[in-house]
Amino acid sequence: MWLTGDWLVPHLNGEAYHHKPPLLFWLINLGWGIFGINEWWPRIVPGLFSLANLGLTVYIARQLWPQHSNVTTFAPLILLSCFLWSQFTSATMFDMVLAFFTLLGMVALIWAWQKGTKGAWGLFGLAIGLGILTKGPVILLHLLPVALLASWWQRPAPAWTWYLGVLIGVVLGALIALLWAIPAALAGGREFQQAIFWGQTANRLINSFAHSHPWWWYLPFLPLILFPWLFWLPFWRGLAHLAKHFQESAVRFCLVWFGVVFAGFSFVSGKQLHYLLPILPAFALLTSYLLGKQSTLRQYQYWNTFLPALVIMLLGLLILIAPFVSTQIRLPIWLNQISPLPGILLFLLGAVLILWRLPLIKKQLLLLSTVAILASLIFPLAILRAAGPAYNLHQISQYINTLFERNQTIAHFGDYHGQYQFLGRLQRPLPVVDEYNLCTWLTKHPDGKLIGYFSREYMDLTKQADYVQFYRSKYVAIFDAKFVSSACIKLLP
Repeated sequence: MWLTGDWLVPHLNGEAYHHKPPLLFWLINLGWGIFGINEWWPRIVPGLFSLANLGLTVYIARQLWPQHSNVTTFAPLILLSCFLWSQFTSATMFDMVLAFFTLLGMVALIWAWQKGTKGAWGLFGLAIGLGILTKGPVILLHLLPVALLASWWQRPAPAWTWYLGVLIGVVLGALIALLWAIPAALAGGREFQQAIFWGQTANRLINSFAHSHPWWWYLPFLPLILFPWLFWLPFWRGLAHLAKHFQESAVRFCLVWFGVVFAGFSFVSGKQLHYLLPILPAFALLTSYLLGKQSTLRQYQYWNTFLPALVIMLLGLLILIAPFVSTQIRLPIWLNQISPLPGILLFLLGAVLILWRLPLIKKQLLLLSTVAILASLIFPLAILRAAGPAYNLHQISQYINTLFERNQTIAHFGDYHGQYQFLGRLQRPLPVVDEYNLCTWLTKHPDGKLIGYFSREYMDLTKQADYVQFYRSKYVAIFDAKFVSSACIKLLP
């Protein structure tokens, strides 16, 4: 978008990019227009939305339970300390932005329920429209179950006005999305039209071409997604008393938001853990309410924090032994570079949870959430610090740009995801060749360069490379076409 000035049809490596709508890209380009081209702005955008999501979660807590101040205190702490949420707060992806518009849609439903304002459905439509522009019609899977099951969680009267409002909101959201989609489809061509109107929606729901998993795939990951709360005994005590509050509309609202939407995503073909980010505020809200009922009880038990402490200490142990284990079994080389300090810090955090005996559940929750947030920072930072050089593509990207400036013919062998474009500030697409046209390309460009990847078993290739560096668990190299063509001679007709 920045290079071409075309904000209508996104492009990647010279081809129309149809995998995601453009809102996140618009926001990145908007920031670049203000601050100039940089790497920090794209990284901070999701974090800003995560911060806004915490604020919306507090607002929803106040609307659902205005008499229970503990809910507004607990909910943002529980949400931020959930392992999945904390990890994706700093990831430049679409789901944290989608979570914001999901929360905005929930605010609209609460307004329509509690205040009956007509403007609520306008806000609902705005949330749907901007949600579609963020990640496509998946926003409907987050919002419509709660809206359509309103007769169960709050019994709207009269019902027909509620469902008419839902319909108006959906139509308005569709119109907002079509303001971009129709002009983009006309400009992007037939293949782009097919992709944005069908391929990236129905195909993902019915028969995903990527990330396809069975219906139960999310279940074994729940302890990780919701860590540390599924390991904390007061959570289960609160859950055991859920039936006492089952008739409350606010409780049912959160149950539909989390439970029904979770079930819906379980039966969708394509699955990734971060798809569940927009339902985590519902978990935080409901858990906060159930814990708030216990917050004044002095019932410290040794086992309350033992399990989360044990998990955190095990993570510390994994970091400590990783450099030794990696030499014994086949693991990424960068594991040798992990510092023992993060492992020691995690051990200390686990010890704090066990030894610091706080009598009030409210204080236990504050301690546990703080420790969980610190652990969720320390563990990935330990990994990133060690693995960073294996994922750093700045140098090779700049070298590719140098080759372009020299008018050197260069191509990428195999699938290419645009990873060199921004880092190298490439001004033109990087041609891609596959195994079927490789020999033909080499014959036509005997003085060209080819980017390829190879594993550790082929270390001798590093001697033949014009440029080579470790990348992920393999190596990436730039070879002279003359060297590569020697391997293709026997394949030529």
